[in-house]
Amino acid sequence: MRSFVLITGAGGGLGKAFATEAAVRGWRLLLTDTSAAALDPLAAGLSRLYDAEIVPVVCDLTDPASRQELWTAIDGRGLRLHMLINNAGTDFEGAFAEQRVDQLRTIVRLNVEATLEMTRRGLERRDPTRPLRVINVASLAGYYPMPLKATYAASKRFVLDLSLALRHEFDPRDVTFTVLAPAGLPTNPATLSGIAAQGIWGELTTRNVGPVAARTIDLALAGRAVYIPGTINQFLRAASSIFPSGLIASFVGRRWRNARGEQPNAPVWSPSTVAAGDRGEAP
Repeated sequence: MRSFVLITGAGGGLGKAFATEAAVRGWRLLLTDTSAAALDPLAAGLSRLYDAEIVPVVCDLTDPASRQELWTAIDGRGLRLHMLINNAGTDFEGAFAEQRVDQLRTIVRLNVEATLEMTRRGLERRDPTRPLRVINVASLAGYYPMPLKATYAASKRFVLDLSLALRHEFDPRDVTFTVLAPAGLPTNPATLSGIAAQGIWGELTTRNVGPVAARTIDLALAGRAVYIPGTINQFLRAASSIFPSGLIASFVGRRWRNARGEQPNAPVWSPSTVAAGDRGEAP
């Protein structure tokens, strides 16, 4: 039986880090993203460097028909999964009333609907000879109500709660769920600019993608429920359970408004497969 690791959003910074880490471990990889231009060079490079079997499949996870084509391709090849990394996600930052309905719909379709379906379909295609490890990439934002990122934060709360609930529906000897909840991850010029706009908070909460990906996989293999990279970020998570949500929302809103004020021409991230931490966010 050919057993694979399926990684969504593999063309992004965190997705590439997950793919590289999995290839180093000698695993077969099934990589998806919206663009062959991002996937094909990645697959070829990993195959050449690590002598790994890599199957790239272009898929728009916001489109139900495209998702079905992905599963049809998987079934046609007779592939089974021993790890699923739901890494793909997106955001359109800004005031809710200023965002278009199609932007809000895209956030929900990718962060919520696609994660839900990929998890359900992945369970049907698990390798029965070994445990299935599911890694869902949420965000530290999922622990907070976040003005200017309201839909995104709510979508990541869904990912967090879904994963924690499903942990108790399955025998851990068969299926485990691990949530990665990062803050800033410097993966491209736009995210670096976003991190810089947040000043000292951006610097303190940012972690590099390589070590984060490696540690996440280690903890998933060990059956850990949640991984929040960085001591400062873990402290901020703990604070969310101490202070009233209204106070947190007010504080977060002021910080994001100040960051936007320092960076008036900040880019708006596109609805491609951008990982949760790829926006350089911090709570």
